Formats: sequence, structure tokens, C-alpha cells
Amino acid sequence: MHRAVATKMAEEVSRAAASEAVVTSSSKWAWPRALRWVPTSTDHIIAAEKRLLSLVKTPYVQEQVNIGSGPPGSKVRWFRSCSDESRFINTVTFDSKDNSPTLVMVHGYGASQGFFFRNFDALASRFRVIAIDQLGWGGSSRPDFACKSTEETEAWFIDSFEEWRKAKNLNQFILLGHSFGGYVAAKYALKHPEHVQHLILVGPAGFSSETEHSSEWLTKFRATWKGTIVNHLWESNFTPMKIIRGLGPWGPDLVRRYTTARFGAYSSGSVLNEGEATLLTDYVYHTLVAKASGELCLKYIFSFGAFARKPLLQCSSDWKVPTTFIYGYEDWMSYKGAQLARESMKVPCDIIRVPQGGHFVFIDNPSGFHSAVLHACRRILSPHSETWDEPLPEGLSSA
Repeated sequence: MHRAVATKMAEEVSRAAASEAVVTSSSKWAWPRALRWVPTSTDHIIAAEKRLLSLVKTPYVQEQVNIGSGPPGSKVRWFRSCSDESRFINTVTFDSKDNSPTLVMVHGYGASQGFFFRNFDALASRFRVIAIDQLGWGGSSRPDFACKSTEETEAWFIDSFEEWRKAKNLNQFILLGHSFGGYVAAKYALKHPEHVQHLILVGPAGFSSETEHSSEWLTKFRATWKGTIVNHLWESNFTPMKIIRGLGPWGPDLVRRYTTARFGAYSSGSVLNEGEATLLTDYVYHTLVAKASGELCLKYIFSFGAFARKPLLQCSSDWKVPTTFIYGYEDWMSYKGAQLARESMKVPCDIIRVPQGGHFVFIDNPSGFHSAVLHACRRILSPHSETWDEPLPEGLSSA
């Protein structure tokens, strides 16, 4: 969408935010804007999502897919929830050409499907693109999170995704996961390989444990009083979202500072224009400050330092799905974990590095990211082609 339209949408967001302060009929005055709390809800999230996706030209359908109240036959609701009410996965499906292969996109920790807004148009030209908010994130249901172990926490995401797949009647698809979403996608593919044609892991988390990747700096930091406090907060499940909620009226400004810095001054590639930044900030704020649910997985999946408690590297020999790893050159997630995993894999595995991109390579360098995805799926897109071993597109490199 043209910059002018994006700017117009951003202005509408600003006007909407300014009108959200609640003043009772008996009030004689309103709080100063700087002290107004900005309310949120699932409706606010879906509205912010709609505004962000107005930047996308491809028509799409947004729906809340019913996944029931828990896995079939299980006495455990999602998970240990006191409620038997049905839960829903927020889903967007983009128009595509007939017989296009299905690409399911799964976001990472602290994100939601709208983070892929710069990719939907290009990918929808070749795939039937479906993007979801994982259970407990974005516009999906946010059950009480009462998981007590790594196994239960993994099941929360894997089993809810499987129920979503059944509800959508998907048999085979390409599964793409980013960061923590890559961890979930990989664990899902290990459990349900028959449904995954190809696995694309973008800057995936969770490949190594602390024992496999000892850090002298981390060991020294933990020995300090600061490290002791941070480690305690981690084990207490203190999440970044709690800080934003605790800041109240100042929360939106903190999110704005982050998005404008990360995808602006500190971007490794293409920076967001003003309209994109405003719409993304509005969307991110509402998804982060809503009820805590999926975010509370953090301490059960990772130890302090973002090391996996059940690392994917330990089960790489069990891989049954062809896999492509995609990393930005500046990604803080190291591709070396993927290299180690590849040594044990018995399936085709490629590792692609994209220039001018960091951990959010699909935002930093959309065109390079799209080229990497198309190359990864070339056997599916052109099953009768004789150019399967074609070199990487210009600018990309293998590792």
C-alpha cells in the first residue's frame, strides 16, 4: 500500500487512541493524555490487526477457529484450566491461486501473526498462506496458564495446533515457524511428521542447552548480585510483558520506542516508514498487555540465557521432515546449532543466510526472505522441474 494510505491509517490509530480514555458521566474533567490508561481486549487486538493488515493488498479472511476445551479424550483442559469453555485460534487465510501449496506461518515469543505483514502479499502469490496466533497469544483465546512442566508446556502448543489443523481440515502443508514458533513447529513436526511437507525454521530458538553451549560470560554474570536477581526473576516467570502492563499509561510509549528503534535506527535492513511503525506499535501494544497466558511458557521451555530445557539438538536424529533453516546475517540466534543438528539428520537439510537481516529477517529484508522461502520450497512449487539443484538466489548464502 502506498505511503500516503499507511500514513492516513496511522493518523486514524492516533485519533482512536486519544479517544480511548474512559470518563464517567459524573466526571467534570479528563485525565491528561500522558496519564490515561489505554484499555485492551480481544476486540482491540483484532481491530489493531485489521488496521495493520490494511497495508496488505491481498484479500484475506479472518476467523476464530474452535479447538474445543482440550485434547480429545484428555481429562486435562488447555491445560488445567478450570473452565470447559471452547477455545479459539485466531487465523487469517489469504486468497491464492487454485492448487497452490499451503504455507502455515507461526510467530515467535512476544509476537503474533501480524508481524508477517510485510510478507503476506509476496508469499500469497505462490502459496495458500495461513497465519495463526498460537494459543495464549495475539487474538487467540488466553486460557489460564497452569502448566507445571516442560512436557505440559510443549503439549499446550503442540496439541492446540493439532486440534486447529483438524478443525481446518488440513492434511499436508509447509510449516514455517519463527524463533520460539520455530521450536514449536519443529516439535510438532517430530510428533506429526505425516502432515508436514517441508519445515522452514526462521531463526529458531531451542537448539542447544546450557550444558552444550557453556558461556563464560553467563557463568560470571550469574555469580554477581545482578545475575542472582535476574535469574530469580526468570525462575519466578517474570516476563517482559509484565513490565509493559506495570507501566500503565507509559506502556504504549515504551512499545513505540522499541518498535521505532528495532525496526528503524537499529534495523539491519529496510526500515519501517512512519505509517508502518505506528500501526505495528499499536498492534504490538495490544497483543502484549492483554491477559497473560502463553507468555508464561518461558521458564518451562528455556532456562536463563534462553537455553532450551529439552533442546532440539538432542532429537535431530529423529527428524523425518525435509528442513530449511533461514537466518539473517545479524541474527543473535546462531546458525551453528543448525549445523550441528544437520550432522545427525537423515533428511535433506539446508541452511540459508540472508543479508541485511537480523532476528526479524522477514521484516528487515522481506525480498531476501521471500527468495529464501521460495528456494526452500522449490521441489513443492515445481514438482516436475529438473532444476531442483539450482544455486541459491543472488545475495543469499549457505552455511
